[in-house]
Amino acid sequence: MKARGKLVLWAAVLFGGSVAVPVATGFAVIAALAPPDREIVLRVLAERAPLLVFGAMALLVLCGAIARWFVAAYVAPALALAERTRIARAAAEAAPLVSAGATELVHLALEIDLLAAEKRRLSGESDARVRQALAHLEEERNRLAALMSELVEGVLVCNAEGRILLYNEQARSLLAGAERAAATTPVGLGRSIFSLIDRDQVVHAIDKLEHARRSGMAAPRTRFVAPAGSGRVVKFEATPYLRGTGDLAGIVFTLSDVTGLLESEAQRLSVLQSIAVQARAPVANIRAAAENLAHYPDMEADRQRRFVEIIAAESHALSQSIQGALQAYGDALKASLTLEDMRAVDLLRVAEGRLQSLVGVEAASDAVDETLWLSADSFAFVQALAFLAERLKSDYRVRGIRLSARGRGRFAEIDMAWRGAIVAHDALTLWESEPMSIGAQVSPLTLRDVLERHGGEVWLHREGPAGERDACFRFLLPMGEKVGASVRPVVTIESRPEYYDFDLFAQSGASVDLRTRALSELAYTVFDTETTGLEPSAGDEIISIGAVRLVNGRLLKGEVFEQLVDPQRPLSPASAKFHGIDPSALAGQPKVGQVLPAFHRFCEDTVLVAHNAAFDMRFLELKEKATGVRFQQPVLDTLLLSAAAHPALEDHRLEAIAERLGVPVIGRHTALGDALLAGEVFLRLLGQLRERGIVTLGQALDASRETYYARLRY
Repeated sequence: MKARGKLVLWAAVLFGGSVAVPVATGFAVIAALAPPDREIVLRVLAERAPLLVFGAMALLVLCGAIARWFVAAYVAPALALAERTRIARAAAEAAPLVSAGATELVHLALEIDLLAAEKRRLSGESDARVRQALAHLEEERNRLAALMSELVEGVLVCNAEGRILLYNEQARSLLAGAERAAATTPVGLGRSIFSLIDRDQVVHAIDKLEHARRSGMAAPRTRFVAPAGSGRVVKFEATPYLRGTGDLAGIVFTLSDVTGLLESEAQRLSVLQSIAVQARAPVANIRAAAENLAHYPDMEADRQRRFVEIIAAESHALSQSIQGALQAYGDALKASLTLEDMRAVDLLRVAEGRLQSLVGVEAASDAVDETLWLSADSFAFVQALAFLAERLKSDYRVRGIRLSARGRGRFAEIDMAWRGAIVAHDALTLWESEPMSIGAQVSPLTLRDVLERHGGEVWLHREGPAGERDACFRFLLPMGEKVGASVRPVVTIESRPEYYDFDLFAQSGASVDLRTRALSELAYTVFDTETTGLEPSAGDEIISIGAVRLVNGRLLKGEVFEQLVDPQRPLSPASAKFHGIDPSALAGQPKVGQVLPAFHRFCEDTVLVAHNAAFDMRFLELKEKATGVRFQQPVLDTLLLSAAAHPALEDHRLEAIAERLGVPVIGRHTALGDALLAGEVFLRLLGQLRERGIVTLGQALDASRETYYARLRY
């Protein structure tokens, strides 16, 4: 019940009690009188009715005054004291309890404050023991942090849903070129890896790892190459990260920059191929001359024999040299960083699933020798199979595909067979030069690109009467070497280093409605803006945006967004005095049209949090048309959440909330400083909201709308 309602109720109860007793007594006395006396008393009361009404009104006013004093002196201070006590109980450090009510409540507040101090003392002693017990664990964590930072390769770990839960600085640096160019989402805990790497490549890697694991391989792994920012090419090696039950919990990626290696490798291969091509004609001429000399011996026998032997020897040596160059070229192609050694049976089974899901054709594999290994870029090769299946389905109405593989010397033959349809030879020639497209997916690679990458070939092969019954595309791929199982033990999840967030392994449900998600499970971006003034609709502009990410109950102070903005209008002296930003500092800074898209990428897939969010969001809304950027995420306001968590308190300024929750106030009136403070306050408020039964995002939004402050508009 609202305070005004309680006041009216108390006044009514007091007035009713004050009037009921004398009225009841009067009725009893009048009823006991003799009829003549009763008539006299009633006549006197009727004559004095105005006086009685005036007395009742005066009594009502007096009761109202007494009720108001009682509510102000006892009821409201008691409710406020209860709120502050609850805050002090939940907060590690809180402001001393003070009551503005009656003397009794002041003494009660002092006693509660002493009790809270004793609780904090006992909690401090307990925390000290815990810290002492965890000292060794902290040392191990620091060792892990040092090891991660010193690794030459980048390391990035995600859970089964693709949410990042660990990365080191090397991984961030490898993927940072695009981030600095504001072209992609930056690396960050809780972010989706699919915003950094092509989704199909990651899904393909997971499919391969899952199949290998189900096949009994002790430590399966796979690798692929993907582009990164600033024209880099990064090699990703993927290893599954398992729970104690053996189920897939996530993927460990190791990253290395192979841009320079690929360039030098391409140059070396080009030289080898050039030598081989240019030497073939001289070799053929030398050998032809030697054969002519051998067949027409017009010279003296000794001289002829000497020349023949020299030419034959040179021919043979040159032929051997060319053969060696070609062998090196083939070996270099096989060892290319885009290829990996894998079992043919695993490649075909992965291809089966992709043909069925991507193209919609029935696919099956013949029995394949499990000892047959080949060297292939599995993602590109499966894409090539899917492309051919798509063309067969659309152009020749082929509905079923059979895959098979066999060894053939130093190469493996992969057959993609079908029955019935006759495909012209020139159709394959035409398809080889087309960009591979499967449904809505279009690859920049052609079938010929994939074949050249493998140093392989493909041709149309027919069997049966007149070539009408069975046909297949036959691929020739280089053989691979068997990969031995790693001797490393399988890693299981026990706990996490503090600086990485392995608790995100337990979080999934990307398809669940956000309103039903627990507040503790969501990722947040806490932000603040500084502006030229307080009237966004009157032309005031943003001059600074600061934000910090909050994931799994942790404020990630290493993942922040801070940017000054050129407002392209003068600053008012009052606003400059408030936020301390000098107009000269804004000269040459990016315009809001450049900053907002980068900020939008920073906070995507998160819930926005701000203090007095209506003010900041109004500035962002007014820039939607000019920038084309629209913030559609849910928004939580610490001002409204504080009012929902502490309805008996009236002061919900950010400093006041921080003070009563025990949050130090540092760096106020800078965008990033206010965002950090609001983030700390928000974390403390989550516990307060939980005690009131507000645990989901939907409940928090509904509770915010019911507060008085939700009526504020800008």
